[in-house]
Amino acid sequence: MHDMPIHTAVRILAVGATLVATGCVYLPRTTTVPDAECLGWQRQMVLEEHQIAFIQGCSNQGCLALLAGAGIVTAASVVVSGSIAIVGNVVYWLERRANCANAPAS
Repeated sequence: MHDMPIHTAVRILAVGATLVATGCVYLPRTTTVPDAECLGWQRQMVLEEHQIAFIQGCSNQGCLALLAGAGIVTAASVVVSGSIAIVGNVVYWLERRANCANAPAS
């Protein structure tokens, strides 16, 4: 890449990033898993990836702006949704403790 002009190198990097950038967001989702210890089901929150757009057909600075925007949206969704999932899992853990204490002894 040393002999390549800067604008060509940026274009190649942008195209490569475009191929992997899909405009994703992460959303929390509640699932249930078997809980043998408490003889039932335990709820937990996980993060799911959702594709909201595919970036294609951009060029030059417009492409860089789209990639930067997609990265910011993805990072923000991870932070917000991750925080929601953590709080939700704490609540589910407290709920499990309360319910498990009432489970019949084996």
